[in-house]
Amino acid sequence: MAVMKRLDFIYCMTITYSEPVSNCHYTLKCVPADMDRQRIESLKIEVMPENYRSRGQDSFGNQMVYGTIEKAHDVFSCRVCGTAVTGCADSNRQRKGELPGMYLNLRGLTAAGKELESYCGELAKKLAGRTDGTPYGQAVKLMQCLYEDFRYEKNCTNVTTTSEDAWRLKRGVCQDYAHILISLCRMNRIPARYAAGFMLGEGESHAWVEVLWEGKWYGLDPTNNQLVNEDYIYVGIGRDAADCALNRGIVVGGGQQCQQVAVAVKEI
Repeated sequence: MAVMKRLDFIYCMTITYSEPVSNCHYTLKCVPADMDRQRIESLKIEVMPENYRSRGQDSFGNQMVYGTIEKAHDVFSCRVCGTAVTGCADSNRQRKGELPGMYLNLRGLTAAGKELESYCGELAKKLAGRTDGTPYGQAVKLMQCLYEDFRYEKNCTNVTTTSEDAWRLKRGVCQDYAHILISLCRMNRIPARYAAGFMLGEGESHAWVEVLWEGKWYGLDPTNNQLVNEDYIYVGIGRDAADCALNRGIVVGGGQQCQQVAVAVKEI
């Protein structure tokens, strides 16, 4: 039986421009939504400067907030806060019409090269006969091996780093852990997808992996070498991090920009 928690969350993002910008077109995907594993009890969204904005969903079911700010401004910010009930289930059901094949392709940020393919081959020999024979059990073993062979380190990768590039470095952050595990799963014909969100005890956004088994998506967190539980709040899912970017935008002008993000999650 799943253990449920009520979690208050706050996501704050501020972009400061060295010169004023105008005609800012933005898309935000930093809004948690109801799903099998969680229920959103309350939600408040603030975007500054104030403007007309719309809500929608992308093809993966992620919540989007988008709009245009025509007037000149040198600071753009958004604040999303609310309460989520988590641990409502131990998995997320496969959506109607959702094709597993899209989560098997080694593409984009999960594209694997020779070094990652070689590592995958080494793990196949190492784990032979050591899993329970299910795709889920195999994915858990892959996560455990990756945790032992990869090191967490900030500022050595960026949002464009592929799983192959991160594996060459043997170090990176949660996005890199997730991309590498996704690549390893897909090379073993296990449908795997990227998940982004918030985690109790973390002061920033987090990323993990879901694998598909018998019509359900199960969460694995390779950065912490653990199964996803009631401490996690889902914000986005997709093929890789590019599908789950928490904010994107196009502006006119602006010069240099500085972005600051803060996340707070506490149990109530």
